[in-house]
Amino acid sequence: MPPETYCPSCGASLSPRNRPGGEPREDRLNKVTLSVVIPVYNEAATIERVLEEVGAAPYEKEIIVVDDASEDGTGELLERYRVHHPALRYLRHDRNRGKGAALQTGFAQVSGDIVIIQDADLEYDPGEYPRLLAPVLEGRADVVFGSRFLGEPHRVLLYWHYLANKFLTALSNLFTNINLTDMTTCYKVFRSEVLREVRFRSNRFGFEPEFVAKVAKKKYRIYEVGIAYHGRDYSEGKKIRLKDAFVMLWAIFRYNVFR
Repeated sequence: MPPETYCPSCGASLSPRNRPGGEPREDRLNKVTLSVVIPVYNEAATIERVLEEVGAAPYEKEIIVVDDASEDGTGELLERYRVHHPALRYLRHDRNRGKGAALQTGFAQVSGDIVIIQDADLEYDPGEYPRLLAPVLEGRADVVFGSRFLGEPHRVLLYWHYLANKFLTALSNLFTNINLTDMTTCYKVFRSEVLREVRFRSNRFGFEPEFVAKVAKKKYRIYEVGIAYHGRDYSEGKKIRLKDAFVMLWAIFRYNVFR
């Protein structure tokens, strides 16, 4: 288990001793900075609203957006948005390299205490941040997954996607010996120290099982919390395809068996 850690910017304990009954969670939250990393590809229809909702979250935060060579005007929208929001940290790839690569680019810019991965498509609600952050702020967790399958409201669609997700999650669990319900969720929250202790390599959707495999091997304290899910279908811009399931399948073996 990782040793007792402290918020590097303020010295507030993020250990199991810093739980309710000691310093109130609101006070701890006031002492930490969130790093919200947003990979984006062809999300001109939603990116500005996502940024507004993330910006409205009542926490000290840095917002890091990585455009993975969008072709639908997303980059131009972000350039204009940055003029009026100079605190936004905006980076752009010169060619499409995948979600994992965009996250790695964003992770290299992180300076906060707790990292949140946020998709740019409105399927995940930044209003869920308080419940996602609670296990970390209470000193109970180092990593938190937001699960779409723990009873919160969710849009009903794409049965085969659901089956593929459950199969991949179960296979990952067989190797890691943890009992996640949603490996491929966007919402992954973790102490920024994880980025100094773990190196990620996957450029595309293989990032999802790689992340799970590596945080499990490090014996981090992992929690899941239920989140709402407002899924899209392909006509609305959903991007993950069957080939990505095979990428994740290979990554499960690659990062659990061969490394």
